[in-house]
Amino acid sequence: MYSELLPQGPFRGEMDLVLASKSPRRQALLSLLGLNFYVLPSKIKEPPPKPGQNPEQYATYLAGLKAEDVCQQRPDSLILAADTIVVLNGDILGKPRSETQAIEMLKNLSGQTHEVITAVVLVHKQKQINISFACKSFVTMAKFSEEVLKSYVQTKEPLDKAGAYGIQGVGAFLVQRINGSYTNVVGLPLTELVEHLEKVGAIRLASDISQNQR
Repeated sequence: MYSELLPQGPFRGEMDLVLASKSPRRQALLSLLGLNFYVLPSKIKEPPPKPGQNPEQYATYLAGLKAEDVCQQRPDSLILAADTIVVLNGDILGKPRSETQAIEMLKNLSGQTHEVITAVVLVHKQKQINISFACKSFVTMAKFSEEVLKSYVQTKEPLDKAGAYGIQGVGAFLVQRINGSYTNVVGLPLTELVEHLEKVGAIRLASDISQNQR
């Protein structure tokens, strides 16, 4: 499926780009760069961490599985896959399976500082590109009553979010401060992504294209 979001930013793509994610947040962030891309979500079932895998390794492993899955279908394109996890005291918090679990997650996060790790994998089979990197941010949550947390969960927003909150949505009020990349917490660290896309020649400045066309 071709992205329906209009590109807005300062870059243009030099390769066919495929986002291996159905996340509307990642699609919106990628469009902000000015890139056209296809959306082809991976259909793999996410396995649990392997023995000895730390959170960053696990996130990178999942992103790699997603990239490999989609690469089989689009070997002629640059595949962008990502995985975002929330880590509290070394424990990985996935997406809540119920409202009750979402409330428990939020109670544990309340008043605490946790890590948000997004791992990104870029793969182009024909061009032999295989890059992975991870970005970490520290998020401090304000302390709210259980009644407030329950009311937030009733909005349904937390049910498809790792850690049971969305910083780019209603859940923004829960976040007291961030140390690190905001876009990483949303789900796609743009600064690091642009650096790597430039290195492999996947993007160029839109202004350069305009000058060449004059």
